[in-house]
Amino acid sequence: MIYKLKKLDVGMLVILVAFMVVSTLLVHSATYGNPGYRDYDVKTVIFYGIGFAAAIVSTLIDYRIFLKGWYVLYGIGIVMLVLVYLTAKEINGAKSWFVLPGGLLFQPAEMVKIILIITVAYLMGRRKGDPLRIRSDLLVIAAFSFLPFALVMIQPDLGNAIIYLVIVLGMLWIGNVRYTHVLIGMAVVIGSLILFVNLFNTYNKNIHDFLEEHQKVHWYERINGFINPSEAPQSEVYQAENSKIAIGSGGLTGDGYMKGDSKNRKLIPYPYSDAIFVVIGEEFGFQGAAVVLMLYFLLIYRMILIAFQCLDLRGSFIVIGIVSMYVFQVFQNIGMMIGLMPITGITLPFISYGGTSLLLNMLCIGLVFSVKAHQEKYEMAA
Repeated sequence: MIYKLKKLDVGMLVILVAFMVVSTLLVHSATYGNPGYRDYDVKTVIFYGIGFAAAIVSTLIDYRIFLKGWYVLYGIGIVMLVLVYLTAKEINGAKSWFVLPGGLLFQPAEMVKIILIITVAYLMGRRKGDPLRIRSDLLVIAAFSFLPFALVMIQPDLGNAIIYLVIVLGMLWIGNVRYTHVLIGMAVVIGSLILFVNLFNTYNKNIHDFLEEHQKVHWYERINGFINPSEAPQSEVYQAENSKIAIGSGGLTGDGYMKGDSKNRKLIPYPYSDAIFVVIGEEFGFQGAAVVLMLYFLLIYRMILIAFQCLDLRGSFIVIGIVSMYVFQVFQNIGMMIGLMPITGITLPFISYGGTSLLLNMLCIGLVFSVKAHQEKYEMAA
């Protein structure tokens, strides 16, 4: 056990401690003076403590055990998604959370991310590096990915559903997919996006009425506010516009810790969670945002090194799946705050407040550590 712990990446641990400090300070600033969010900063430290413990435990477990039991994990994930949709109470327009004792919330869609990574890594690993085939590989992976995607979409949770797609695409990118298949896939995606925008604008009112009838009008508002920001009502672009103003007002050095004007006047919804990057930009300016982005760069760089050094292709697939998840979440969260991406409920990894998402992220880090720690027992599956 001591030998495995010596395999921990010290650089990544230092970065995670830095994230803990940054997250605690930002959550404290974002919730200060709001009795409804009292002690969120203290809870953040507690969540990090639990997360570090979970990361160490998952480091000690050989990641190939998870690969061998991928079908059990996948089944558990699907059951959780079905149960949360059938039994959970609606919160913020979505049935996505189990309410645990003590008022804590658990979001199965977050845990299914890591389950999907393990599942796809196993399915891709069967080829042992040979080019993936359409019928026996790509279609099988698509089928196993579509089910959790569909179950999360109907909650509805568009953010996590998109992350599932990005995870699979990121893993396929290094999974020896034929270039012709990549070009076909890119053409389909680009064509689908163009068709979607055209149809959305053509049948704008019909789509609005349909989603309003099914109590999902917030989908329309987020998409319409992104596609047609100049024509959308103020209510649809309120968060995006105020976020850009707040970040821009921070300038080079920011307004100072806990002195963000827009945040203090409560013009930014969920500044402790989805919009925590606004607090960074407003209070610490471009310099503070650059430091945070550098931390992400260093973390991802260390993980990519581990993937390159891994002797087992399945371990490399797992690490790249986790990297794909982090890269997209960071890009999406920051992008939606500066108008580059539509508003979704995707949080900023390791910084936004949230017990489930932080626990998942730390488990993912532990899985990366496990890949690094167990290479001395490498044995490619038959």
